[in-house]
Amino acid sequence: MEFLEAIGETKLIELLQSGDWKLITIYKTRYIERLRQYFYVGGMPEAVLRFSQNGNFKEVRDIQRQILDAYEHDFSKHTPGEIVPRIRMVWNSIPAQLAKENRKFIYGIIKEGSRAKDYEIALSWLIDCGLIHKICRASKPGIPLKAYEDRSSFKLFLSDIGLLSAMGDIDPKTLLEGNKIFSEFKGALTEQYVLQQLNSFNEFVIFYWSAERSTAEVDFIIQKGGIVIPLEVKAEENLQAKSLKVYVEKFSPQASIRTSMSDYRKQEWLINLPLYAINRLNQIIN
Repeated sequence: MEFLEAIGETKLIELLQSGDWKLITIYKTRYIERLRQYFYVGGMPEAVLRFSQNGNFKEVRDIQRQILDAYEHDFSKHTPGEIVPRIRMVWNSIPAQLAKENRKFIYGIIKEGSRAKDYEIALSWLIDCGLIHKICRASKPGIPLKAYEDRSSFKLFLSDIGLLSAMGDIDPKTLLEGNKIFSEFKGALTEQYVLQQLNSFNEFVIFYWSAERSTAEVDFIIQKGGIVIPLEVKAEENLQAKSLKVYVEKFSPQASIRTSMSDYRKQEWLINLPLYAINRLNQIIN
């Protein structure tokens, strides 16, 4: 919403806030175009300002790289020297971690033979500085979710989708026009986007869920008060939701949500919420 406001799209914001799905759907092409631009530009103030002034993607990317360089400089400026290489290794592994089909963080991707205890301090430093977000697995959707936290299984996301796009060196044409080879990383960017929106509500407890003995995994489960809602993320209009179906059959949630590029629809066992309208989530689960 802040990005739309910064680029002068107040009418699109007002329309989303109205909840008039029939009219919102008429403008879906424009919403999707702006969403893909946001995937590239992100929300760092200087990058958004530059884009709002001239729409120049190259200048945006130059600003993002300057920010990333400044972060790398801060690693050595504010931490003991022996920890710096490990902070850099964790930080630089995140695009590769998220590009996997299973986005669970794997220490072996940082360096073959790596163990959790080798990187505990580096991880904590990045989390405490607000540069990354750690989302843990919950073994079951009980209340409170924190009681079912599996600390050994987690995903890491960056603080900003534009920086993830820059670290992945995604060019504007690939992102805006689509590319089949780009499919896995598009999924990573989409999950990153959804997490940022969930964090912006400041009232959700956020985990993800995966089954013990199968490949079923729900991208996010969120607790609001006394309810837990599963949220499956799809990068395009792929409407299969096999893992979500497994979850629903196993736990019978009060509501279940899939967010994708497809139009809003309310079905018997799930609600499809367009990615560009994820800010309506609060109203839907109330």
